[in-house]
Amino acid sequence: MPSWNDILLELQRNIKQNPNGQLSPNYDFVLSKYIKELSCYRDRNVVVYYSDFLNPTKGPNIDINDSDMTGFMNAVNGLDKDKGLDLILHTPGGNPLATEGIVKYLRKIFGKDIDVFVPHMAMSAGTMLACSCKTIWMGKQSYLGPIDPQFNGIPAFNIKKEFEDAKKELITSPETFRNWQILLSKYPPAFYYTVCDQINLSSKLVNDWLISCMFVKSKNAKEKASKIISKLNANNGSHAKHFDFQECKKMGLKICQLENDSRLQDLVLSIFHCCTICGNQTPTCKIIGNQNGKMYVANGIISGGNK
Repeated sequence: MPSWNDILLELQRNIKQNPNGQLSPNYDFVLSKYIKELSCYRDRNVVVYYSDFLNPTKGPNIDINDSDMTGFMNAVNGLDKDKGLDLILHTPGGNPLATEGIVKYLRKIFGKDIDVFVPHMAMSAGTMLACSCKTIWMGKQSYLGPIDPQFNGIPAFNIKKEFEDAKKELITSPETFRNWQILLSKYPPAFYYTVCDQINLSSKLVNDWLISCMFVKSKNAKEKASKIISKLNANNGSHAKHFDFQECKKMGLKICQLENDSRLQDLVLSIFHCCTICGNQTPTCKIIGNQNGKMYVANGIISGGNK
């Protein structure tokens, strides 16, 4: 299997001259080569959605948001829609409604013939996106995450519980009113209902996607979807909890293991390593590209980060 270091050496052998006359690794060439090889190997379209979110110098455009639609439109343009889609996904998550928009768009183009490959992490709304596909491919190093909403880093379930605890205690101990008034005043009006709506939205989207695609031929699709949602959209102790392929299979998701096909594993991880190195060595914070070499690249460096 090509390692991260192997891909780095390949990039160092493939250099190009920039407009300013400097030489640098030809990231586009190497990345496009491996995406094309994967497309030929599977005889399917391939779109890569990579966010460099694990690099602390990058931001703010590392999440799933509405601006990503431009990249997906660019990547889908000119593809043979009858060949389906293999989506390589590495993301921390983001806006559930933007994710819904991406799912709707991809399904209009490829129907339900979409597989997702998770070379490392597809968390939060990235997990939701993975659940919209018919099969999820994961390796021993791959993880999905909880889909419970967050508000400025605070779990929605914790906020909901705080309001519910206040209600219970005020019934039995009215003298605590002033304490709860001070504590809950940090939230805007009707915030409790907003929190509940967001929790329900995550469940509804994933429920609809699982039933309509992954379990479309299953007689007990509703029961399977409900079981999965009860594990994913819950207070798991941390929104950063990592579900490996064994846990994902146990909760009922259709998981295929990358290690069962060494050539497929090599190609997927080579693409991921190339994206990671590009993120480490350039201002790139997001890559959306296809097997025909069409690349949408977003740049973003946090002030004070490496230039």
